Amino acid sequence: MAKTSKSKKSLTYADTGVSIEAGDAMVGRIQQHLRKTHGPRVLGKHGAFAGMFRLDFNEKLFKRNYKDPVLVSCTDGVGTKVLLAIQLGKHDTIGQDCVAMNVNDMIVQGAEPLFFLDYIGTHSVDPVHMERIVKGVADGCSLAGCALIGGETAEMPDVYGKGDYDLAGFSVGVVELSRIVEGDQRVEKGDVILGLASSGVHSNGYTLVRAIVKQAKLDLNKVYKDFDDDPQFAGKTLGEILLEPTRIYVKPIVRLLAGYKRKRPISGMAHITGGGLPGNVNRALPENLDAKISRKSWEVPALFKFLQKHGNVDEDEMLRVFNMGIGYTLIVRPHFAEAIAEKLTKAGEQVFTLGKITAGSGKVVFTK
Repeated sequence: MAKTSKSKKSLTYADTGVSIEAGDAMVGRIQQHLRKTHGPRVLGKHGAFAGMFRLDFNEKLFKRNYKDPVLVSCTDGVGTKVLLAIQLGKHDTIGQDCVAMNVNDMIVQGAEPLFFLDYIGTHSVDPVHMERIVKGVADGCSLAGCALIGGETAEMPDVYGKGDYDLAGFSVGVVELSRIVEGDQRVEKGDVILGLASSGVHSNGYTLVRAIVKQAKLDLNKVYKDFDDDPQFAGKTLGEILLEPTRIYVKPIVRLLAGYKRKRPISGMAHITGGGLPGNVNRALPENLDAKISRKSWEVPALFKFLQKHGNVDEDEMLRVFNMGIGYTLIVRPHFAEAIAEKLTKAGEQVFTLGKITAGSGKVVFTK
């Protein structure tokens, strides 16, 4: 190894803004949050080079449920919602958003999430902040019934500004080959479209949200009277409302699918993310059918009306960017629609009958 010159300062990693000690401290703090998501299928110790997950812990049970298992994978982040979390100094819910964006996509195909990994890129590791982020991820995994088996935190002061970070995730699930839900192959004319309520903006459209806040000079720390009649958001500041974590639909949907062992009344599903209803429900349609959705079938929450008013945003643009209060949709056979809506309501979901499938060209058509 070459010797350092006595006339020059000996550089260390810490001099460049990267602290190995802070990274080690963070790893120690997050172990408890990972462990609470682990079951007997998770193998190996925390801190290994890779996470391990055993598919056949209970071999008889696994073989009974899956004769021809197919692995399903998703990866996603939370976009510029992290900038609001940073601005407000609230980091303990953004992790749930990251999990939700992945697992809600996965269940659309009929899959059950198995495990999750996260990635955090940051200017510098603050062990307390990083623990809060990972706690949110672990909370999301618990809500989704999957294990957080690993992740990566990259300290990159040359890439991120001071206090900045980004968050992304990767998940793997499993579905029986014969039970894969592919709407473009199974959706039929006359099927009923059910919608499940969102918990707010979720994790899409935050660049526009932030632009509205800036243009209208809205105060994120203010409690606005616009939400006085909303039991979910009354008394909360605008910042708290905008950071409400994305709803995770995994358990009620997986339970619903498992309840139909032979029949397949659910012909298609869609997670309503960027693109809103018109940009996501259409992904579950054959080319010769339309989803006809009545605008009167659900009440748009006050939050979206508030954003539209203060941003002077066109109605079509609102529908194209935001979920408008509907976070997930199911397309079901008509004679099962009432029973499925009842099951989901009992599971804690707010269910709306949005419309029906009609002849068309693969589009979402809104009616008055």
